[in-house]
Amino acid sequence: MSEADQAQEASIRSYYDEFSARYEDQRRTRKPDGYHALLDDLEIDFALRYAKGSDLLEVGCGTGLILERLVPHCKSTRGVDLSPGMLEAAKARGLEVQVGSVTKLPFENEQFDVVCSFKVLAHVPEIETAFHEMLRVTRPNGYVLAELYNPWSLRALAKRFAPARAISDKTKESAVYTRLDAPNTVNRLIGSGARVLDSRGVRIITPAAFAMKIPVLKHVLRRAEWALCDGPMSRFGGFWIAAIRKDGESKRVAHLESSAANLALGAVGQNGMMQPK
Repeated sequence: MSEADQAQEASIRSYYDEFSARYEDQRRTRKPDGYHALLDDLEIDFALRYAKGSDLLEVGCGTGLILERLVPHCKSTRGVDLSPGMLEAAKARGLEVQVGSVTKLPFENEQFDVVCSFKVLAHVPEIETAFHEMLRVTRPNGYVLAELYNPWSLRALAKRFAPARAISDKTKESAVYTRLDAPNTVNRLIGSGARVLDSRGVRIITPAAFAMKIPVLKHVLRRAEWALCDGPMSRFGGFWIAAIRKDGESKRVAHLESSAANLALGAVGQNGMMQPK
């Protein structure tokens, strides 16, 4: 990691340490039917398609609000986050978590059946490295569930024109590095050895978080978001989740054997013998 990337990571850690004091103010613990509760419900429901009975890792687990709800359904769970401040609350919930970076996960190869990450990759400059690391610790035929901030969305449009919200008395959301990645870029970001099998859109038509505070409207929006999340409109979700399956051992071996055969044929051709057609 370059010095610039290290500085960026330190800045992100500091941001979330500062945010940790107010992080749950608008979340399920205090607003059980609010905007963030809806997002969590949609994310958890999608994760449970793949996570039941699994060894699961959540990357960027924060205060543990999602991980805590996945625990009863999994064989084992671990969490990792860049921010010690965020992890204090996760540890208080009794979760098995530790400090670590998505670009250098503190785990051996192929330790988990499912690796999930929600609202994290948008704050990672080295996103290709992050995908590589998540796939590295995933077992063959396992899944990476990766959520991106989608530029093809009403949320992205609203964020462009709305003022940045405060996360503390002195800092606003605009202080943290944030990227947008469209759904059609994911295959390029993950590289070879894995493929997108499924997806879900989150926050497709909700114009802003405050809309979930309006008594009648919030119920309409909740029903609409659930109805649209897995359909054709899903690609316009402000948050877009990809279910990425890591290739199995047999497929990876076949790929390596094919590559070796192609190299051998090329070598034969260079020696002036049989040229491959």
